[in-house]
Amino acid sequence: MKNWMKAAKEHKGEVPARGSGNYASEETKEIARLQRELRDTKDALEVLKKAIGILGN
Repeated sequence: MKNWMKAAKEHKGEVPARGSGNYASEETKEIARLQRELRDTKDALEVLKKAIGILGN
């Protein structure tokens, strides 16, 4: 509750939504989507690197 009150004061009474899939703006939604896409791409790259390491030996 304390954190919500602090966020409300910092954002002039509006608390940006987090964690529930509700976003404060379309830009925030797009940023979250791009961050997920980047994370997934990095994960896929790591898997491929490991596969190359295993198959290359």
